[in-house]
Amino acid sequence: METHSKHVGLVLSGGGSKGLAHAGVLQFLDEKGIHPSQIAGTSAGSIVAALYSFGKNPKEILSFFQSIYFFHWKHFTFSKAGIIDSESFKKYFSDVFGEAMIGDLKIPLHITATDMVKGKIKIFERNTKIVDAVLASSAFPGIISPYLINESWYSDGGILNHFPTDILQGRCDIIIGVYVSPVQKIEAKDLNSIKAVTSRAFDLLTANTTLQKFTLCDWVIEPEELSSYSTFETNKSKMQTIFQVGYEAAKNSYEEYKSLF
Repeated sequence: METHSKHVGLVLSGGGSKGLAHAGVLQFLDEKGIHPSQIAGTSAGSIVAALYSFGKNPKEILSFFQSIYFFHWKHFTFSKAGIIDSESFKKYFSDVFGEAMIGDLKIPLHITATDMVKGKIKIFERNTKIVDAVLASSAFPGIISPYLINESWYSDGGILNHFPTDILQGRCDIIIGVYVSPVQKIEAKDLNSIKAVTSRAFDLLTANTTLQKFTLCDWVIEPEELSSYSTFETNKSKMQTIFQVGYEAAKNSYEEYKSLF
């Protein structure tokens, strides 16, 4: 195992189930003794970042994702502004994090969400409950209802900052960015549901604003194969594959960047 003394910042993008590739990347970084000093995460990236900072290893993060059947009937809502009620996921996260705050985590964490009324980015840090920050950051618009914290309604951090590299600028010696939502390759027949159209629109919107942020990173890991997976992948063996895709993407590009460490 190699060790280094540089401050490494890790940025984890949104991407729904494709966020499991983040856990695969973390598995590889762990093996190389590369441990982030700070993490910024949005949406699925915030979930992986929070679990990892809390002390869960990458394989445990995979199991956590596999344990939630996202489109279970009990998650659906008819009274809120979404197909799925963001509150319905609270128990899964509370079982892991309890009442812990972001400031209690082993690794300093910055989680983004979008304040829907003010139209501004919100960065949750120390004094927010982990459960609240993660649920707010992951409330995918049009699919998951906005999440209420202290009288403010929040939706997915990815609306305004899908790849929050700028948050770590100047705070770290090296920034590693992991981007897991390359625009999906689809055909017209795939646009057959509200879910499909909404996630397609979101993919396209975020792709345009993200590419210039790649330049803020010293090492970008962007697993291209993820373009053939859906944002809301529920098949457990495909989740395992996504994890592996992240691992391989980190491994394959490491040679080029290992001199950074």
